[in-house]
Amino acid sequence: MSAKHQHDAEQFLYRQADLLDSKKWQDWIDLFAADGVYWMPPESSYTTWDGTPAIFAEDKNLMTVRMKRVLHPDAWSQRPLWGTNHVVSNVVVDKAAKNGDLVVRSRFHMMELRRDDVRHFAGQYTHHLKKAKGGYRIKLQRVDMTNAQAAYDYVLQVWV
Repeated sequence: MSAKHQHDAEQFLYRQADLLDSKKWQDWIDLFAADGVYWMPPESSYTTWDGTPAIFAEDKNLMTVRMKRVLHPDAWSQRPLWGTNHVVSNVVVDKAAKNGDLVVRSRFHMMELRRDDVRHFAGQYTHHLKKAKGGYRIKLQRVDMTNAQAAYDYVLQVWV
C-alpha cells in the first residue's frame, strides 16, 4: 500500500475519534456514506448483521435517532453527559482499490467516564472507506470489541 493511503487512513481514523470524544456526533454521522453502516457484532465470528443479533447495527437514520435520544432535554438518565477518550493505533491498510476505496484495520481503546464510573473498551475496527469528493465516507465500520461479552452496569449509549 502507498504511504499516501496509510497517511490518509490514519488521519481519517484520528479525526473520527476526535469527533466522538468532542461529542460532535452529527459531524461523525456525516462521515458515513448514505448507505453506510456501523456494526458491532457480539463476537468476531459473525459475518453479517442481517438477521443476527448485534450490539449495534445502525444506518445513518438509526444513528441520528440515537443521537437525538441521548441529547433530548428530557433524557435525565443521560445527565450529566459522560466523557470518552479514544486511542486508535496499529492502522493497517489491507486493501486499496484503483478507485481509491480502502479497507483498513486498526486497534482501539476507549475510556468512558460517566459520573464516577470508568469503563474501558478495546478491540479492532475494520473500516470500508469509500473515496468521495472531499475525502472518504464510511461504507462499513465494524467494531469487534475484545470485551464485548463482559458484564456492565449499564449499556452503551453512544458509539465506541
